Amino acid sequence: MESVLAKLAQLMGAKSNNLIDLSSDTAFLRDELCTINALLKKLDSEDELDPQVKDWSNQVRELRYDIDDCLDEFDLRVGSADAKAGFTERISHFIGALRVRLDAARQMKQLRTRLQDINERRKRYRLEDCISGSHSTAIDPRLPALYKEAANLVGVDGPRDDLFRWVMEEKKQLKGVAIVGFGGLGKTTLVNEVYRKVKGQFDCHAFVSVSQRPDMPRLLNSIRSKLGQHESSCPCDVKELIDDVREYLQHKRYLVVIDDLWDTISWDTIKCAFPENNLRSRFIVTTRIESVARICCTHQECLYRLKPLNDHDSRRLLFSRTFSPNRDCPSQFKEVSAEILKKCGGLPLAIITVASLLANLPTSEKEDWEKIKNSLGSQYRTDLTLSGMRQILSLSYKNLPHQLKTCFLYLGIYPEDYIIQRDDLVRQWAAEGLVSNSGRQDAEDLAKNYFNELVNRSMIQPEETDYNGEVLSCRVHDMMLDLILSKCTEDNFITVVYHSQGMRELHNSKIRRLSLNLIGAEGVSISAVKVIGSQPQIRSLALFGNTTCMPACAHLLPQSKFLRVLVLKLGDINGKHRHEEEGIDLTGISQLVLLRYLKVEARSSRVKLPTEIQGLRHLETLETCCGFFGGLPSDIFHLPALLHLNVTPLQYGFPDGIGNARSLCTLKYFGLMENSLENIPSQT
Repeated sequence: MESVLAKLAQLMGAKSNNLIDLSSDTAFLRDELCTINALLKKLDSEDELDPQVKDWSNQVRELRYDIDDCLDEFDLRVGSADAKAGFTERISHFIGALRVRLDAARQMKQLRTRLQDINERRKRYRLEDCISGSHSTAIDPRLPALYKEAANLVGVDGPRDDLFRWVMEEKKQLKGVAIVGFGGLGKTTLVNEVYRKVKGQFDCHAFVSVSQRPDMPRLLNSIRSKLGQHESSCPCDVKELIDDVREYLQHKRYLVVIDDLWDTISWDTIKCAFPENNLRSRFIVTTRIESVARICCTHQECLYRLKPLNDHDSRRLLFSRTFSPNRDCPSQFKEVSAEILKKCGGLPLAIITVASLLANLPTSEKEDWEKIKNSLGSQYRTDLTLSGMRQILSLSYKNLPHQLKTCFLYLGIYPEDYIIQRDDLVRQWAAEGLVSNSGRQDAEDLAKNYFNELVNRSMIQPEETDYNGEVLSCRVHDMMLDLILSKCTEDNFITVVYHSQGMRELHNSKIRRLSLNLIGAEGVSISAVKVIGSQPQIRSLALFGNTTCMPACAHLLPQSKFLRVLVLKLGDINGKHRHEEEGIDLTGISQLVLLRYLKVEARSSRVKLPTEIQGLRHLETLETCCGFFGGLPSDIFHLPALLHLNVTPLQYGFPDGIGNARSLCTLKYFGLMENSLENIPSQT
């Protein structure tokens, strides 16, 4: 919504629009959307929305997209009309520009009417009452972890012993241990096992769980009560509660567990209640966020990063819950169980949830296990019986700031188990306008901060790091990807298609972002790919698959006039190379005037780009890994917004004129032997 509001404000500043009464409708849309945006943020913090409220927010979202498209189209058409210059063309220029503005004014009035109808509907059905109404309190999904029997725990021996050793160390100073890890890794189960084992050796002890938005007086009261003090019946302010707890603990050896802490601000308050009394007192904090863990532990060696279960413990956990603790897996289930465990990725929560499903099957047949396995894949409809696991994973998603939620959902455009390069992702976020840049910080730098924050919050798993420990690539856990795609479907954020039939079913949908995950799909028909031509409002298009569907796809690309991000990762069918003379014709991209990001990877194919692309004045990133018919566009260095140019292999070098690329930040790969003397001084 922020980017749309900025565009509306910019449009209001154009004096020429006053001639056709465009500014009044623009001002109305901006003011109404500002109010609606505040309400949407309030809705975003709700745990569960009333169906009527959800439907209303969906209507607002679609209207927001349509306003954005209208503004972009207006900008393009005005730019095209203003491009005409010269005295003899002044009249035709004026008429053309006026026609564009009249068209825009007509569309703005239609959008204003739609927005008024949406607001009237909200008032008519009194949707605010549904928002502020009482909700039933859901059971804390972490609760079962507190009551696991020690004999039933798998894979905690090593971490438990490490934690026990740290807690029982002889040092007299107050010591704090922090445990950090992905949601569902078993942090609560682990710390509760240690707590039950050692609490008897302390004068007083408490175990409290922290909500995402903690009521601090209530939390401190809970700590005080569990330590053995009487819980206050009258409301106390935070300072009084802290003073009371500190006084009570001053001469006692105490143990306090703070489970599932979400932010450092809450910790800054909670830690004030723990006095340093040199009596070997200890506190333990669990969190999903690395930066929170680092702040909470008293020494860096007291930071424990909990890892997923190894293969052996994963099998033990699955089979002990599915069959019995001492029974091996029957031979007919070994292959399918290995595939199930691969999808669970060592996540105890996932394994336990799946084991419960398997143990409760009416019959124990291999086909039944296959059905459960298929329900886990991100390309299949998620089984509702997995809702308990999703509820825990959703906690991390709900706690994300608004801007991070959108960026996180964008990960759904990539296939399962795909290694995602950080630079690709942050540039796509920036190209899509998902990064709220206030002007004080470069958009890509801000996007990198977003990426690091997702790593920090254990939402994505680091894959490759550099010598400084900076994460360069990541992977999304299968279970988290399943959550992402369910949210994308719910919000019409990204549509993912896996086969021809799925593509044909999309003709009656309004798609905003499309991921064609056709890896391994056979018999992809040209008619199925034509869905792209019926969806001109697509903003991001990613195609992962073989080259057979590219001719039809490339032919239809020019119709996607609002396309901002285009990713093509193409392979061959069963390793067979395409005929050299066929290639992939991408000359149509010259008409994608809003395109900001283009990446083509087709190692065994040759690509034909337009001879000129100077019309792509918004293009920021061009990255290719393929051969070329005819080389790069001759005017590539005249693109005003080009920031990153990564072309390999490049047999004939870059076109001349590299000195004109004033915005260029990244250039790969520049060979001295393949380039003219004119280009070389520009690089030196």
